[in-house]
Amino acid sequence: MKALVFDIRVNSLYSIRIPFTWQSALTYPVLPPSAIIGLLANAIQRYRNDKHPLDYLNDIEDQILWAGSRLLRPCVIKSYTTSVIVKWEDTLGGKFTNALGRQFAYSQKLQIAAIFKSDMLTNDIPLSVIVEALKNTPLTCGDSESLFSLDEDVMIKNVTDDIKDGIIQTEYPIPFTKYTDIKDGNGQVYLMHERCKKADNNFPLVSYMVPVREEQKILSPSYFKVVVSNEKVYKIDEIGYVLTR
Repeated sequence: MKALVFDIRVNSLYSIRIPFTWQSALTYPVLPPSAIIGLLANAIQRYRNDKHPLDYLNDIEDQILWAGSRLLRPCVIKSYTTSVIVKWEDTLGGKFTNALGRQFAYSQKLQIAAIFKSDMLTNDIPLSVIVEALKNTPLTCGDSESLFSLDEDVMIKNVTDDIKDGIIQTEYPIPFTKYTDIKDGNGQVYLMHERCKKADNNFPLVSYMVPVREEQKILSPSYFKVVVSNEKVYKIDEIGYVLTR
């Protein structure tokens, strides 16, 4: 197994909309797994431009085992009122726009990681091609207005999964259920999609605990110490532990 790990610097405010918030669009402080899968698929499709974007999305989802992101610097989330065009034609005096609330976040630096089954995306595409794609294409987190740049080079790391039961520490979001046994750390619960595509007509939102500590409306990076029971644990060389279902 191999992991792609890279730090990003957001170019301005970003908004990664929580799916079920429409009238007042709320944002995640970090990229959920589905956003990471989407940005990887978009990057390689733009870089190679040799087949349909959904084909590359299928390739990514077939090979990816886990994806996550974490804050490396404090994050501020603010709410704004935006004017949205709801129709292009109307009678004189008609209403063309609607005022909707929307949250935007800002953090100077985040880290993204994705674990793949091997060092090959397909039989003829190694993970190194994704690295080149990330270096040479426009990158967004969430919507198309939330641009970011690579802060450092993309790393390819080895991954092990022979972790025994015990207490591990992680700085990445973890799946959260009533059985999750967190011994230490701070976090907030968000509902996230783990994939971009439906599986057997199911597209569930999964509860994740994001390791952040809120003080005076500022979110700072945190961690979890978790007692491992039924969770799957991976260890990324020089990065640390991550948990998945």
